[in-house]
Amino acid sequence: MNPVIRIHPADDVVIARQQLVGGTRLDSEGVTVAGLIPPGHKVAVRPIRAGQPVRRYNQIIGTARIDIAPGQHVHTHNLEFASFARDYAVGTSVQPTAYAAEPASFMGIVRPDGRVATRNYLGVLTSVNCSATAARAIADHFRRDVNPRALERFPNVDGVVALTHGAGCATASDGEPLQILRRTLGGYARHANFAGVLMVGLGCETNQISGLLEQEGLQEGSHLQTFSIQDSGGTKKTVAKGIELIEWMLEEANRVQRQPVPASHITVGLQCGGSDGYSGISANPALGAAVDRLVRHGGTAILSESPEVYGGEHLLTRRAVSQQVADKLVARLKWWEDYCARNGGEMDNNPSAGNKAGGLTTILEKSLGAIAKSGTTNLVEVYEYAQAVSAKGLVFMDTPGYDPVSATGQVAGGANLICFTTGRGSAYGCAPSPSLKLSTNTALWLKQEDDIDINCGEVVDGTASIDELGERIFRLMLDTASGRQTKSEGHGYGQSEFVPWQLGAVM
Repeated sequence: MNPVIRIHPADDVVIARQQLVGGTRLDSEGVTVAGLIPPGHKVAVRPIRAGQPVRRYNQIIGTARIDIAPGQHVHTHNLEFASFARDYAVGTSVQPTAYAAEPASFMGIVRPDGRVATRNYLGVLTSVNCSATAARAIADHFRRDVNPRALERFPNVDGVVALTHGAGCATASDGEPLQILRRTLGGYARHANFAGVLMVGLGCETNQISGLLEQEGLQEGSHLQTFSIQDSGGTKKTVAKGIELIEWMLEEANRVQRQPVPASHITVGLQCGGSDGYSGISANPALGAAVDRLVRHGGTAILSESPEVYGGEHLLTRRAVSQQVADKLVARLKWWEDYCARNGGEMDNNPSAGNKAGGLTTILEKSLGAIAKSGTTNLVEVYEYAQAVSAKGLVFMDTPGYDPVSATGQVAGGANLICFTTGRGSAYGCAPSPSLKLSTNTALWLKQEDDIDINCGEVVDGTASIDELGERIFRLMLDTASGRQTKSEGHGYGQSEFVPWQLGAVM
């Protein structure tokens, strides 16, 4: 097998398929390796002068700091981020969607109002951090590992989860930070994967439950109950009241039955964390191939992590169905540039230490690989954080690159499934939406098979194609939406990974 991977004929670098030692002859490139090259890292295949742009994916990933000779390691010591003009060429890559003649289906849960769920949870949400302990105590009463008989009579209920957070007070009562928190909580309160929700507050917080309900157009009823610690008479009485209400909700929640529904009811949030030099070669494009299939079957995919498409957004504007959609995307990235400047940061503060150890050098390189998760389909809409997603097809949601915060916004927007690629071994799960983990390399799969649902390292190994993995991932999406447990669900991930985006000053 060729020890390196060439992605595009015009590239200045190739990617090491395995660790390369000095003196190794790369016959396919006509160069000899100079020094040690770790797996997933870049090797120069032609002379690159200082100041010249360096290409991977036939796209600019940075500028050479110094002269680079063929065969040398290309990484942080000799490659740096540099801004460059992007040609947005709006709509030039838009193509008609070839919808499937026979749409795929999965076994979903149809709610009375027509929404379709992939899981059947009861949720305990909090308006403020002060009620987090009480909320957890309510949910813990129904944990199967703590109280095995608590849900014994309710086999159709996936569990009771407390989703707590660290905000809700010490912020402006009418500003964007509070609006975003309320939008996030509102999205979870109405999520199809919750058969019922309790909202527990303290009573005196800035994020008054009444204001949350008003902003989000929510009404109390059999599926949404709210109360506070202060009105209930303290923690002990609050926990007892919450347990009683959950026990009442369980009877109704358990009546659900799964039935065949079209794949168009799947909305998948796309995530990548702990990325490496293989992410843009294997798992991300394989997930993109699955996304193309989902869209052809009428479903929706949410691409996010705005700082991790930065520098590659011109590839998305080319697929935007209108100038308005492209302008929305560019406007959000301009906001991020300003946001970083206000806080003394830079967009190239990303990649992380683990990303760099895995072979990624600049945010430009990372973004180009991350965008591959979106496949080749048209970009039909752009949403702000935690906004309800109503469009079908590929959409973009503005979120930070921090995976728990990003996925929280996607689920608030309606994602009932998460697909998460990783090359370093990110530990993540989600509630109430199941999360599939995809490894970029076989070494990770062999090391952390208990955490990974599917190995896309077969692409790097040469034993499977991107298209074959895309089909496999799509079928796993359908099975998971039908109730098949993911690895992260088996480990109990999901409650602690609820992290709403906190903006603004904490007073």
